[in-house]
Amino acid sequence: MSVVHDFTTDVLTWNPYVEPVDLDAATQSQRAAMGVTAATRSVSVYTRVLAHDAQTLQSRTPLFNAIMYGKEGLSRGDRELGAIGASIYNGCVYCTSVHARFYQQFGAVPDIIETIFAAGTEAKLPEREQAIFDFSVKLSHTPPSATPDDVRRLKSVGLSEAEIVDLVRAAALFGWANRLMHTLGEPQRG
Repeated sequence: MSVVHDFTTDVLTWNPYVEPVDLDAATQSQRAAMGVTAATRSVSVYTRVLAHDAQTLQSRTPLFNAIMYGKEGLSRGDRELGAIGASIYNGCVYCTSVHARFYQQFGAVPDIIETIFAAGTEAKLPEREQAIFDFSVKLSHTPPSATPDDVRRLKSVGLSEAEIVDLVRAAALFGWANRLMHTLGEPQRG
């Protein structure tokens, strides 16, 4: 059964439960992990919360960027659809709003986002998008439940093995990111 949340493409704010690192009081390693320079002091609240563990943040940012913005493999729109599938399943309203906007920018098939928002994990999509979405939802629900049949389905709609690996990475990344977002804060409108 699909749980439908109040998903939106509106720009949301994220309010942390943990006090973000103060840029002026940050250690050198925290500043480096956040990418703070004399010219760049605009750092999201979320990144400032993650900076409490500078070493992990230092590893997380390049990993996130490589998975979501890689030039090879799965298209950016399809990566975003994978992130949406994971985020919808996990009920992460904030991540869903961000990645739904990116999906609309980089790969939008008309009405996909509205359909997903209305039906959640039970959304009925065009065949290719359905395979990507279903696979991401399945990996978010129970990763070992993905089978060779699921991989064959992705191949049958045109995904290469490298693209499938990218999809697994995107869904796995958002399984982790959604849980961090939920545990460390909550989204708010306006």
